[in-house]
Amino acid sequence: MSVEDDQLAQIRASRRAEIQNQIDAQAEQQAQAEAEQAAVEHEDNMLDEAMRTILTPQARDRLARVELGRPELAKTVKQHLFTLHQTNQIQIPIGDEMLKRILQGLTDSTRRETSIRRI
Repeated sequence: MSVEDDQLAQIRASRRAEIQNQIDAQAEQQAQAEAEQAAVEHEDNMLDEAMRTILTPQARDRLARVELGRPELAKTVKQHLFTLHQTNQIQIPIGDEMLKRILQGLTDSTRRETSIRRI
């Protein structure tokens, strides 16, 4: 019986080690995901803060509405404006009309023509 008890103890110990390794791996993955999420939130907050100085209130409202419908487009515009502001290539504040032109230029290149044909 002692041989069987020793084998059972070894099996239990190895299983405990496997479970502990799985728990450690999951904890590491969760920590990485939280760090990535924090970095994304920090970048978004930084862009939002920059938009307060770069855009007029009307332009910020328009960009917020665009963000509701097309978040990837709004993020692209924010990053582009932030880069231009950092390199002093734009005059601030950017008004609603200028933002309309920027959005128009970006959406024209990505818009597809749709036609409906009857059969």
